Amino acid sequence: MPMLKDPSTKYKPYTPVNLPDRQWPSRVTTTAPIWLSTDLRDGNQALANPMSIEQKTRFFRQLVKCGLKEIEVAYPAASETDFGFVRGLIEGGEVPDDVWVQVLTPARADLIKRTFESIAGCKNVIIHMYNATAPLFREVVFRNSKEQTIALAVDHTVLVRKLVEEYEQKYGTNFRYEYSPELFTQTEPAFAVEICDKVKEAWARAGTERMKRIIFNLPSTVEIAPPNHYADQIEYFCRHVSERGKILVSLHPHNDRGQGIAAAELGLLGGADRIEGCLFGNGERTGNVDLVTLALNQYSQGVDPGLDFSDIQSVIDTVVYCNDIPVHPRHPYAGELVFTAFSGSHQDAIKKGFESQNRLWSEAERTGGNKYWNMPYLPLDPADLGCTYEAVIRVNSQSGKGGIAYLVKQSLELDLPRKLQISFYAVIQELSEKTGKEMRVEDIVQAFCGTYFYRAPGISLPVTGGLVTMKDGRLDLKSFRFYHGSNAEPMELPEAGVVLDEHRRIVAKVSVDGQVRILRGEGNGPLSALLDSLRANLDLDFQIREYSEHAIGQGAKVLAASYVQVVEQLPGQSSGEGKTYWGVGVDSDIAGSGLKAVISAVNSALRASERKLPEDKKGILYDAKISVGVVEVAKDLKASLGYEVPSRMQRVLFEILQSIGETEGALDSRRVSEVFDAAFVRHDLVTPKPYTFPPTNGMSINGTDEDAAPLKLSLKSFNLKALEQGARQFSGTILFASSNGKGETRTVQGEGNGPLSALLSGLHEHITQRMTIRDFHGHSLGQGSEVMAASYVELVLESEEDQDPARELQIGSLTNFTVGSWQKRLVADEEREAAEGRKKKVMSSWGVAKDVDITASGLQAVLNAANGLNLTLV
Repeated sequence: MPMLKDPSTKYKPYTPVNLPDRQWPSRVTTTAPIWLSTDLRDGNQALANPMSIEQKTRFFRQLVKCGLKEIEVAYPAASETDFGFVRGLIEGGEVPDDVWVQVLTPARADLIKRTFESIAGCKNVIIHMYNATAPLFREVVFRNSKEQTIALAVDHTVLVRKLVEEYEQKYGTNFRYEYSPELFTQTEPAFAVEICDKVKEAWARAGTERMKRIIFNLPSTVEIAPPNHYADQIEYFCRHVSERGKILVSLHPHNDRGQGIAAAELGLLGGADRIEGCLFGNGERTGNVDLVTLALNQYSQGVDPGLDFSDIQSVIDTVVYCNDIPVHPRHPYAGELVFTAFSGSHQDAIKKGFESQNRLWSEAERTGGNKYWNMPYLPLDPADLGCTYEAVIRVNSQSGKGGIAYLVKQSLELDLPRKLQISFYAVIQELSEKTGKEMRVEDIVQAFCGTYFYRAPGISLPVTGGLVTMKDGRLDLKSFRFYHGSNAEPMELPEAGVVLDEHRRIVAKVSVDGQVRILRGEGNGPLSALLDSLRANLDLDFQIREYSEHAIGQGAKVLAASYVQVVEQLPGQSSGEGKTYWGVGVDSDIAGSGLKAVISAVNSALRASERKLPEDKKGILYDAKISVGVVEVAKDLKASLGYEVPSRMQRVLFEILQSIGETEGALDSRRVSEVFDAAFVRHDLVTPKPYTFPPTNGMSINGTDEDAAPLKLSLKSFNLKALEQGARQFSGTILFASSNGKGETRTVQGEGNGPLSALLSGLHEHITQRMTIRDFHGHSLGQGSEVMAASYVELVLESEEDQDPARELQIGSLTNFTVGSWQKRLVADEEREAAEGRKKKVMSSWGVAKDVDITASGLQAVLNAANGLNLTLV
C-alpha cells in the first residue's frame, strides 16, 4: 500500500506540554550525569540470540573497566539463566565494592520476591520496579483506571520496602529504589507526577543525600515526538514533583525517531540527573540511547564524562562479540570510517590542520599553555581513543588515483582489506611520484606481486625491466604438516604429563636463502605455530596484528586468499610497538594460504632490513617416503606385518617415525616394523622428540620420554571367572621388572565388567597411579588354523586431583572388538567435560599385542600400554 497523501487521517501529532516559561533552552551542560548501562538487561533482551553466561560476564567486566558504577544486570525473575547469572556475579566476587547492581522487576509480588532472592549477599543493589502508566496501556492492555494503576505501584512499593528492610538486616545490603512509570512520554504529565509522588510517599525512605534519593526513571519507551518535547516533559516533571531534592530524575531514551542522543542531551538540560542506555545503542527496535556517543560528546566539549574509552577498540570488540552485531562503519566515534577523509580537499585541510596544530602545540608547551584540539573535520583527537593518525592522513588515499583496490580485485581477484589498501597505495603513490607516469593496470599488478612476493597466475619470478624488480623472497614455504595433541589451552605450553588437544605443532619445510631447512614450532593455531617456528629457528620475532580471508571462485576449484599484517618485536620494544608488514597468500587450503601470507609479510621485513639469518645447525631433511603421510605408513604396516593400526594410534606412530627419519634418513619397511615393535610392544625405543618444549618433565608417549622409568609388566598366566550380570574376575601372575634387571612376580586379582577392566582393577592394588582405557581396537591376523588376534589399547594415566571411575569395556569375541557404544559415551563425556571447562592432566600410552587367544592378546596389550606410563610400584 502506498504512503498516504494526507497522513493526518491516520496518525495523530503529539500533544505539546504547556510550558511557556521553559528554562532548558538557555542552559548548558557542564557536568556529567550518573550513567547506568542496561546492556545486560534491555540490550540483551533485544538480541536475536541472547548472550551466554560467558558473554554476559565478559560484557560486565568491560563495563566495569570503562568506569560504569551502576549496571542493570538482569530481569532475574524472567528466567533461570538470568537468575543464575546474577548469583554467579555475586558468588564469584565479580562486583566491585563501588559498583551498584541494578535488577528489574515488574509490579508483581511473586516476581519481586524472586528478584530479592537473586541479589542476596550483594553489597550495593538498586531495585528497579515498573508498571505501565500511559492511557493506551491502562485502557487497552490492562483495563485499569488511574486509581488502580496508582494502587498497583504503591502496594508493590510497600512490598519492596518491606523486603529491603528484611534483607538489610539479614545481609547488610545497601539498597536504593528506582521506579519507572513505563511509557512516560505517552503518559499525561500531571498523572506521571501524581503516581511518582504516591510511590515516593509509600517508599518513605527518600532523603536528600545522593545515595538516599529515590530514582524516578522517565523512559521514552517508544520515541513518539521530537527531542525538545522530551525536554519539556522532563522540565515539567522536575518543576511539579514534590520534594525534588530527594529525587534523582533518570532518563531512558529509545531511538525510534533516530533522535535518542538529542533527546537525552536536551533531557539533561531539562533537569535530569541520570541516563540509562547501552554501549553503541543496542536495544529493542532501533535501540536504546548510545552511552558512548553521549559520553564522548561531552568529552569533546571539555566535560569529563567519568567514563573511560581510551581503548575504544577493545570496547568495540567486546560489544561485537557479545551482541553479535557489528558496529556500523559510520557510527560516531567508533565506526571504522569516522576519522576518514575520502575527499582530496578534506585530506588537504586535515594535513594543513596538523601542520598548524603542531606549531601551536609547540608554542603551548613552551609557554605552559593548554594544547587545544582545533582540527578541520575532526571534532575529537583519535589518539584519545587509542586510535592512530595513520587512518586520518592516509586512509582511502587512492582518492584521485583511479581506484587501486578496484583494479587489484578485477585483475587478481583479491579483495584487499582496507588497511592493506592504504599500505599498498603508499607503494603506488611513491612509484607514481618517482616516475612521473600514470600507473597502468600492468604496473599496478606487477607492483603488487613484487611488493608482497605474490605469484599471480601468468607471472613468474623474477621479473625485471618494469617499475618494480620482482624476485623471490628469502623464505619460501615448500611444505608443512601439523600435529594435534589433546586438552591444551590456547597459547599455553603443555605442563608435564598433559596430553594436548587443540594445540598445534608444525613441521615446515622452508627454503631459507636457497637452503631447504626444517622448522618446527607450536601454537594455538596454524599461524601462531609458524610464527613460533620462525622465532625458534631463525630469530624472527613477529606477532599478528590483522588477519582476513575470503574465497576466490566457486565449486571444486575454489581457492582461499589470506591477508596478514605482522608487527616485528625488536629488543627493547613493548608488544605491538614494532614496524608492521603486510603479506598475501593464496592456496587451495585455507591453512596454506594463511601460512603463505605470513611468509610473505616476513619476507617484506627481511627485504627492508637485509639481516643475516642464523645458519641451520642440523641440516636434516625428511625422507620422501615418510613425508607422504600417516595413512601410507599404516598401509605399509598392514602389508608387511598385517597390523591394522587404529587412526588415533597412527598419528602417534607417525610422529615417532618423523623423529627417527630426521636422524636416520630413509626408513624402509623393516625399520618401520622395528620401530613399531620397540615403541608399542617392548617400550624400549629411545628417540629424539620431534620438537622441544620448555623445560618440564615432558610428556611421555610410548617410551619416547628419556626420563620415563623403564618398569615393565608382562603376563605369565591368568584365569578368568564369570560372575553375576556379566562381570569378570581376573586372577593371574604378572612379572614386574625394574630397570636394574631384577624382577618380581606378583599375583594379581581384580573384578570388572570385562577382562581388561578386571585386569586394571587388579593392577591398581600394586601401583600408585590409576589407569583407564581410552581406546581399544582388535582384529584377526592370518587365516585358518594359524589365525591370531591382534589387540590395540590406549591407556590414560590420570592425575590424583581429577580421577573419574574407570570406563568399563567388555570384550568376549572378535565381534565385540568394535565398541561403538563405549566410544559414543567417551565422546559425550569429553564434550560434557569441555562444556564444564574441566582440564584433565593425563598421560597416554598405546600398547599392541598378538596371541592365538583373543583374551590373552587384549590383556597383554593393556600391560604393553602400561609399560609406557612411568608406573610406580606400591
